[in-house]
Amino acid sequence: MIEIERKFLVTSNAFKDEAVSKTRIVQGFLNTHPERTVRVRIKGDKGVLTVKGKSSEDGTSRFEWETPIAKADAENLLKLCEEGIIDKTRYEVVVENHTFEIDEFYGANAGLTVAEVELGHANETFKTPDWLGVEVTGQPQYYNSQLSKHPFKTWNNTKHL
Repeated sequence: MIEIERKFLVTSNAFKDEAVSKTRIVQGFLNTHPERTVRVRIKGDKGVLTVKGKSSEDGTSRFEWETPIAKADAENLLKLCEEGIIDKTRYEVVVENHTFEIDEFYGANAGLTVAEVELGHANETFKTPDWLGVEVTGQPQYYNSQLSKHPFKTWNNTKHL
């Protein structure tokens, strides 16, 4: 399946009042090769294994394959992951006919909040809520696989916000 999404920084916590769901996520990467990533995730009480391909040139689309796994299997696989486990809360906010997934990061990535919106096609339009900031689609440093290696707290934050 091809995933088409755009990614943005978030400018305020106003999205929390609009959230229809909130889930804690812990994830790690078994592989972060530039051509593919293999991610294991515990989302709430469920485990998920995901393989993602290389992003398109503009960063809006890439192959994604996902399958549920037992939470216990995910916990065991997290022990085999590369260094840099991601810990975040995901909020879902519905804006007209699109759902924004907003990730508020903790630990080494605390202070970073990113919103993604999945689209049916690359040129699809959508309403932009007031709390949506600068677009960072296609900027690899905002990929979770890169945040696990180069956490937000190590950046020179003044140039990214």
